[in-house]
Amino acid sequence: MTQAPEVLSSSLINGVLRLEMNRPPVNALNFALIEGLHAGFRRAQREDQVRAVLLCGASKTFSAGQDVRDFAGAAEVSYRYHLQRTYNPLILQIRRLEKPVIAAIQGAASGAALGIALACDIRIAAEQARFVVGFNAIGLAPDSAVSLLLPALIGLGRAAEFTFTNQPIEAELALRWGLVNRLAPAERLGEAALALAEELAQGPVGAMGLAKRAFNHAVLSDLERALDYEGRLQEIAGKSEEHKEGVRAFLEKRQARYF
Repeated sequence: MTQAPEVLSSSLINGVLRLEMNRPPVNALNFALIEGLHAGFRRAQREDQVRAVLLCGASKTFSAGQDVRDFAGAAEVSYRYHLQRTYNPLILQIRRLEKPVIAAIQGAASGAALGIALACDIRIAAEQARFVVGFNAIGLAPDSAVSLLLPALIGLGRAAEFTFTNQPIEAELALRWGLVNRLAPAERLGEAALALAEELAQGPVGAMGLAKRAFNHAVLSDLERALDYEGRLQEIAGKSEEHKEGVRAFLEKRQARYF
């Protein structure tokens, strides 16, 4: 019997726990990958040898977000329940981990994967990277803390525009707006991100953790409530005709018709 490939690989290098999503072709998030991420961040919390976390994708894409095919054919889906089991606890794990978390982003970070990237402390992106809110493409509202983190980083007006139009935020623009901290050539992204993570791992990680706690208190004190409210709104959106048409169009590879 052929063993299923590992969808998340992990390695500990010089105090850096490297978590690499490996679900070709676009690292779409399914239940196995999400649980792998939960387990990876539990390890980071538990092990003193882990002093920083580097999150990346194994392919040319960071992650296209939730795998819509997971829900295809389901008679009814509770998106609020889904978020409570998957992305909400993952976002809280990342923010509550009192160690630096760096995201290395190549290709697209879309939908829930955008929320995961935004929850990380520092983002370093390839020069060809792009950030797509994504939810609107299938008639959903933002979740995975995107409703809080995206306006916090780039401003409410910009967040609204790129949510409503679903246009990508290209890497150079993301850097100018503060959505990412640094850019690197695609061929050097992994090296540059690991070097930054190793540098942080050699520093006063305890003090960094307290600083992160302070940032959470000052800027993200409403994070849990925001995640819960997103779930309530997603429950409404998930039952709408717009969402049903958006999913049909996605699976049929055509333009959605909303009117």
